[in-house]
Amino acid sequence: MSDTARILLVEDEANLRELVKARLEQNGYQVVTAVDGYEALTKARDESPDLMILDLMIPKMDGYTVCRMLRFSRSEPLPIIMFTARSSPDDVRRGLDTGADAYVVKPFEPATLLGKIDELLSARRAEKEKKERAEQQAREQANVQAKPKPA
Repeated sequence: MSDTARILLVEDEANLRELVKARLEQNGYQVVTAVDGYEALTKARDESPDLMILDLMIPKMDGYTVCRMLRFSRSEPLPIIMFTARSSPDDVRRGLDTGADAYVVKPFEPATLLGKIDELLSARRAEKEKKERAEQQAREQANVQAKPKPA
């Protein structure tokens, strides 16, 4: 992951999409956008985002389906924040059960969204560093075992 995290923002409402994109860019993030479920899946594959902000009520394929498909198709987990006006406890539970890592209700406080982004990206960085350390230790162990012993 580079120093600047890349966020895929999936939102069909143009004004809100541009507002959130501008706020994220002001906070140092690279932002790629999608307006429907199919475009979200394509950009998740092609753009290698570090995190996705996903509206539930989007054209062509709803956010639940997009989230579920990404959970089953990616080798490396993509943190997903459900970003929606649907606020009932059943909606929140369904979003999290589908595989979302966080749930932010619109209208939203920018600090809440930015806090969730930071929390999820920090956890992803820590997990990636842990994995890299384990791989390095495995390589070092393999090198030690592969060296011939002096006769």
